[in-house]
Amino acid sequence: MAMSDKQQTNGTLSLVGAGTTIEGKVKTDGSMRIDGKVVGDVTAKANVTVGGTGSVEGTISAANIALAGKVHGTLIATEKLVLENKSVMRGDIRASKLVVDEGAVFDGQCAMSSPAPGASPRVGGGTHPPALPSKEQ
Repeated sequence: MAMSDKQQTNGTLSLVGAGTTIEGKVKTDGSMRIDGKVVGDVTAKANVTVGGTGSVEGTISAANIALAGKVHGTLIATEKLVLENKSVMRGDIRASKLVVDEGAVFDGQCAMSSPAPGASPRVGGGTHPPALPSKEQ
């Protein structure tokens, strides 16, 4: 997925190639593309893209996240999250903007409200609205 000009990185792109496995926490001041496997948390100041062959078991935090592969964990996008058509997301998400392409799989909870200033992002801890009454005639 190509990010628009408004969503530029600081020029640094880190790559986890296909066939590569990383275990532990990964942080970058720029962007990251994952075509291999990461077991642990990924934090980027700009963008994270999980390619079609990529998988992450852990939390991904970034301004923008594009998912074409698989994630089992939590996604936190301060700006935009895109679940592409063959992506599989099992876990919770928090995003200001959310795009779900037809064919994407998402199994978890979603929060789209902005956290209070200074508060850390939380997923899954809020209250749910009451269920709508059934339409019986």
